[in-house]
Amino acid sequence: MREFFRRMMCVVVPLIVTVTGWSRSAHAEEPAAAPPKVEVLTNSIGMKLARIPAGKFVRGSPRTEPERVRGESQHDVTITQPYHLGVYEVTQAEFTKIMGGQIQPTFGNNNGGGPDHPMENMEWTQAAEFCKKLSALPEEISAGRKYRLPTEAQWEFACRAGTVTAFHGGASLSSLKANCNGTTPYGDAEPGPYLRRTAKVGSYPANAFGLYDMHGNVSEWCADWYDPAAYEENPQTDPRGPPVGTFSDDFGNFYLVVRGGSWLDDARACRSAYRQKAMHKNRYPWIGFRVACDVDAKQAK
Repeated sequence: MREFFRRMMCVVVPLIVTVTGWSRSAHAEEPAAAPPKVEVLTNSIGMKLARIPAGKFVRGSPRTEPERVRGESQHDVTITQPYHLGVYEVTQAEFTKIMGGQIQPTFGNNNGGGPDHPMENMEWTQAAEFCKKLSALPEEISAGRKYRLPTEAQWEFACRAGTVTAFHGGASLSSLKANCNGTTPYGDAEPGPYLRRTAKVGSYPANAFGLYDMHGNVSEWCADWYDPAAYEENPQTDPRGPPVGTFSDDFGNFYLVVRGGSWLDDARACRSAYRQKAMHKNRYPWIGFRVACDVDAKQAK
């Protein structure tokens, strides 16, 4: 509850992946260095999606990881099918193109944000509706692309990109590498700036899959209902959350999974294994999303 009020006042089998180091640009609004070459498609509205391969990974965190919390027990997970995932979090411009302007982001043009900043302040149901409407565009139907929110397992697999450390860039994190609360870095990182708002997507280093802002900027809605037990008890192959909400507050409102940490969070909450939850019919200025897209069977070969 204290965490909720704090927010309201301002959520191993490594892949064969070569992880290359990047240097953070001096200013958060400047583009970060280019990620390694990955297969990227551009859809009919200009959205870029990286191809994420099938593979195995260790979900959760080791007991030695500082500030790990209950519910992060490690277990092997297999992702059997490749899929595409947004290179960036869905931007305000992309959201408006599909959904219109009825939903206003907290950090719009008049409040330190803009079209290239991530969309936030939308309900989970509205993020899901965005995916549905994007899938219904004639060009997307013709291309055989169907969009959805990623499962929690797919999100963590993509975030780690073959790594086993607390972050895809190593064992520490400062606000020079991700948009988070710079006064509370993680590991041996030094304190840094605290923007207290979103940054343009792609302002910080990408991971080995070419995905930006998997740590910080805005936390990201996932497809799964939140259940602390299901995380460890689900099947180890292509796991999904429970089919209906099972974990609720005192008023019977169920939670959904949120991942990645945000501009508001301490760096510890941006760890690859850290799990957050939020109400699906609430709006939050620190939660956005990125889309997943299933790969056509012919492409998967």
